[in-house]
Amino acid sequence: MKTLMKAAQITKYSKDIQAQVNDIPIPEINDNEVLVKVKAAAVNPLEMLIITGSVKLIQDYEFPLTLGNELTGIIEKVGKNVAEFQVGDDIYTRLPLKKIGAFAEYAAIDATAIALMPKNLSYVEAAAAPLAGLTAYQGLHEELEAQPGKSVFIPGGSGSFGQMAVPIAKEMGLNVIVSGNSEARERTLEMGADQYLIYTTENYVDSLSNVDYVIDTLGPKEFDNELSIIKPRGRLLSLRTGPNKRFGKKGNFPFWKQKLFSVAGAKYDHKAKKHDVKYHFMFVRSDGAQLKKITKIIEEHNIVPTIHPTLFPIDNVNEALELVASGRPKGKVIINF
Repeated sequence: MKTLMKAAQITKYSKDIQAQVNDIPIPEINDNEVLVKVKAAAVNPLEMLIITGSVKLIQDYEFPLTLGNELTGIIEKVGKNVAEFQVGDDIYTRLPLKKIGAFAEYAAIDATAIALMPKNLSYVEAAAAPLAGLTAYQGLHEELEAQPGKSVFIPGGSGSFGQMAVPIAKEMGLNVIVSGNSEARERTLEMGADQYLIYTTENYVDSLSNVDYVIDTLGPKEFDNELSIIKPRGRLLSLRTGPNKRFGKKGNFPFWKQKLFSVAGAKYDHKAKKHDVKYHFMFVRSDGAQLKKITKIIEEHNIVPTIHPTLFPIDNVNEALELVASGRPKGKVIINF
């Protein structure tokens, strides 16, 4: 008899943002994995992209698929090649792209994707950190190759991404400018932002120019505005606008996918070229070694992610998904086990 666990799953891509809570066997681990009893999992806009099949060219999944990309939990079993972690460790992770499944009572996770949880955070708080933290880290270090003394602007940076990106960018010696809502102004400046624009009253196009790097969290409708404030030979990294030729090449995708990405991103590449700007798109991957560095930054700066006041049990996963899809949570939405 295999012991069962609850898991929130989909059986096909669909415009319907709906998951089913099923009883499925607790996963077996291989020699390089750990079995984690999940304590909390965060719900992200990425979930909507996966459910609707919007990212299937980047990562196509087999069904039934257990949803969820980031979690915290306690290690219950350790594969025989795993030396760095032991039973009882509190860990957090952005799950490997090919093997997600945070919305479940247990997860089998490759040990290279996990890190010990920051000591200053609860399970619920820490569940909100890996995806945003790794996105900021990989975006600034790998995509932008950001240099000290240069400036970075994060439009729409008042949410969970900005909370991680600001301290990471400051740590790298950057001059950090953020735009967002008025509620997050004090908090963002306290975290080290050099300038904060309240988007309802200050248009960044009028007040900024000659910025070295922009990290876009808003998507295609802001593309032209963002390009207009970047200095020649600057870089624009989007988390939302869409893949392009560079993304296809860098990700070593099969040739046919590289072609598709080239075609899909051609108009953005073309516009960027006119401004003498390089356009980058990224899709965050798991990386336990980077997560360790992020843990240090979280602990040193006592970063505590903002959490939506209602925590959802797994049985109410669809309410949690709806809340994120509506775009109106007051912080990271968490499924609490």
